[in-house]
Amino acid sequence: MSGAIDDWLDQLREGVDDAETNEQFQQWLDVMSRFHEYSMQNQLLIALQRPDATRVAGFNTWREEFDRTVQKGEQAIWIWAPIMAKQCPACGNSPSYCADSACEGSEIPTDEWERGVVAFKPVPVFDVSQTEGDPLPEVDIAAHGDASTLSPALAAVAQERGYDYSLVPEAEWSHGSAKGVCAPMSDPPVIEVLERGNTADQARTTIHEFAHAELHAERSDDATSTTEVEAEAVAYVVAQYVGLDASTSALYVAAWSDGAVDTIDERLGRIQWTARELIEAIERQFDA
Repeated sequence: MSGAIDDWLDQLREGVDDAETNEQFQQWLDVMSRFHEYSMQNQLLIALQRPDATRVAGFNTWREEFDRTVQKGEQAIWIWAPIMAKQCPACGNSPSYCADSACEGSEIPTDEWERGVVAFKPVPVFDVSQTEGDPLPEVDIAAHGDASTLSPALAAVAQERGYDYSLVPEAEWSHGSAKGVCAPMSDPPVIEVLERGNTADQARTTIHEFAHAELHAERSDDATSTTEVEAEAVAYVVAQYVGLDASTSALYVAAWSDGAVDTIDERLGRIQWTARELIEAIERQFDA
C-alpha cells in the first residue's frame, strides 16, 4: 500500500504544478479572492436570512468589481460591518467617544493614534443569485464516481473512531459556502458535512474532515493553509484507493497555498500515516 500512496501523492504534486499554470484556474482564484471572508456571526445571519446563499457582496461591489447588478425587487441580507476609526490607546474608543467618556486619555497625540474597530453597523449584501450580469468564472473541484457503498462505510468509521459525525440537509446548513466543517479539538471531534446529490464529492469532503480529526486535534498553532493542504492530500489518497475521481483535489490544494507542494513534502509522513489509517478503517467496514 505504501508504494501506491507514494504514487498517488506524486500525481497530486504534478496536478498542483499544472493548476498553478492554468489560466482559467488563476482567473477563478482572482475573482474568489475579492469576496470577503465573514465572521461566524455574519455567516449565521446570512444562513438565517437566505440559507441558499453561496457568494455575497454589497450592491456597489457587485457593480464595480464584478460587472453585475442587483435585480430589481431583491431583498437585502443584513450583516454587521466594522466601523474603522482612530482608536484611543487607553480606552479603545474613537476620539469623539473618548472625549465624552471618563477616559483620562493617552500621552500619545491623537494624530498618532492607530486605526481600529470602534463599533459595528448593519449593512446590506446580496447573494450572486440575486444579481445579473457577467458570469463568474467556475472551476469544477468536485469529486465524481460511485459512493453508494462508501457512504455507509464512512458513517461506520466515524462511529468506530468516536467522531460526532452528521450529514446536514442543505436547508439546515449554517456554514456558508463550506461543504464540511470539523472541530478536531472537541471531545469527541465534531464533524458536519453538507448533504448533497453528488455523493462522491460528499464522501470526499467527509474523508477530508476525518483527516482533520486525526491530524489536527493537538496542532492548533498550524496555519489554516497548512492544515487544509494536509487534509486534502489525505482525502485525495483515500479517494483514489476507493475508486473515486478526485483529480480536482489538485485545484483545491493549489488554491490554499503557493507552497502547497512543499507542505505535502514537509508533512509526508503524517499524510501517509493518516491515509493508511483511514483506508484500513474503511476496509474493515467493507469486510464486515
